[in-house]
This record gives sequence, structure tokens and C-alpha cells, in this order.
Amino acid sequence: MSRPLDAPSDDEMRPEYDFRGSVRGKHYERYQRGTNFVRLDPDVVMVDPDTDSVNEALRLLMRVARRQEGPSAPSGT
Repeated sequence: MSRPLDAPSDDEMRPEYDFRGSVRGKHYERYQRGTNFVRLDPDVVMVDPDTDSVNEALRLLMRVARRQEGPSAPSGT
């Protein structure tokens, strides 16, 4: 049995949500390409505050790990 059209809906948006001026699908193409969002904890951000420094630290860690694996282990690249 369906609900009458004038009955209140449980999924109505709140009045404070204002989408006037928004653009539908603005980030659609970029989202389709994928994302690699990573949330850093505050103590990590204090040491590596930007993308470049985080990437540099991770690359260093990868090099150290490869050295410890030895020459017979696959590199994964």
C-alpha cells in the first residue's frame, strides 16, 4: 500500500540545506577516474604537513623495505 502524496516523508532534506547555485555533476569525471584520499592523524601532519613530504617519506620507507626483502623477493613494480 502506497503512502498518500500529502503525507510527510522521512527523507525530506532539512531547510538549512541550500543547493541553489550548485552544479550537478561538477566533480563526476574526476570521481570516475578514482581517488586516493588518505586522512592523516594530527601527529603525522605535524611531521609531514603536505602531500610532497608525505610522498617522500613513503618512498623512503618503500626503499628501506625493499632492501630488507633482499634480491630474491619480487619488487612489486
